Amino acid sequence: MNEPTPRPIPMVDLTAQYPLLREAIDTGLSQALDEARFILGPNVQALEQAVADYLGVPHAVAVASGTDALHLALLAAGVQPGDEVITTPFSFIATAEAICYVGATPRFVDIDPRSYNLAPAAVEAAITERTRAIIPVHLFGQPADMPALNAIAARHGLEIVEDCAQSFGADVDGVMTGAMGTTGAFSFFPSKNLGGYGDGGLVTATSEAAASQLRALRNHGSHRRYYHDRIGYNSRLDELQAVILRAKLPHIDQFNNERRRVAHRYSEGLTGAADLTLPAEDGIGRHVYHQYTLLCRDSDHRAALMQRLDDHHIASAVYYPVPLHRQAAFNGTGPGQVAIPAAELPVAEATAERCLSLPIYPELANADADRIIEVLRDA
Repeated sequence: MNEPTPRPIPMVDLTAQYPLLREAIDTGLSQALDEARFILGPNVQALEQAVADYLGVPHAVAVASGTDALHLALLAAGVQPGDEVITTPFSFIATAEAICYVGATPRFVDIDPRSYNLAPAAVEAAITERTRAIIPVHLFGQPADMPALNAIAARHGLEIVEDCAQSFGADVDGVMTGAMGTTGAFSFFPSKNLGGYGDGGLVTATSEAAASQLRALRNHGSHRRYYHDRIGYNSRLDELQAVILRAKLPHIDQFNNERRRVAHRYSEGLTGAADLTLPAEDGIGRHVYHQYTLLCRDSDHRAALMQRLDDHHIASAVYYPVPLHRQAAFNGTGPGQVAIPAAELPVAEATAERCLSLPIYPELANADADRIIEVLRDA
């Protein structure tokens, strides 16, 4: 008799969280629909205040996406055409796209092999007279080395725009990511630690001047209806997304603790597994595990493990297979492409060839994590 097909394990299960939040979300959506205030209404304002309070920042400005958050944060930080912005090549392309949107040039430097985040020594070595800002990415939920990066920025008079798309709720010595730079850019994409049911984003700011710029930039350059002080953008967070995010925010610490539970179970179960390098908590802040990303022996080994997981109906993913400095978009040879300084970044390149991410979300059961561990160890 054939054995039953095992239940699939996805990378993230967005249906599992809804029952916990159903009453708050449904009530909030119903009220918003009854009030019919859909653009920059009371839920957006309440979300901004709640996020600012949670993160410990003076200002939070909700926008339409995480990419917009980076773009508008760079504008508010004063980054202009001709400037250079130092960032990581091991990130989603939005980090670098936003630099190009403001006419600046991404300057990619290598990463730390344990945290996968920007290597501070590489950042300082790359600073030129054109450098205006640094974008550290708190990749996979591990805070970047902000004490070192802030010290570098202070020595050279640079702005820091934190890319917090994957790190909502992470902190360094009690200071939240998004509260350590000039500005911080968050994504509320559905799979994020704090995710909506569509696109959304938010920018934190330490000064009223920056927050005021951000509020105008997201709303066609306008502080007062039909009066436009500058060319702006249509980047307003949807009121209905704000309802959903307000319902989720009170649970964010619980959600992050559950992610850490899954991650630590993986690490305990896979310790000693041949040819696997497990993610490290480097002691610089609290890792909130947006992704659990390990390193395989090489790309062939990774492909074999992914196939073995797929054979057992277990999802896996590669974040990210091609580092940004190797992407065609930065060849500078065709339409829509941008030329960047040539760079050999061996740690980022080796990491991209070897990285593999396993399923992780707050509702992932220990039994499912153990099943994944067993498949990998058997492989």
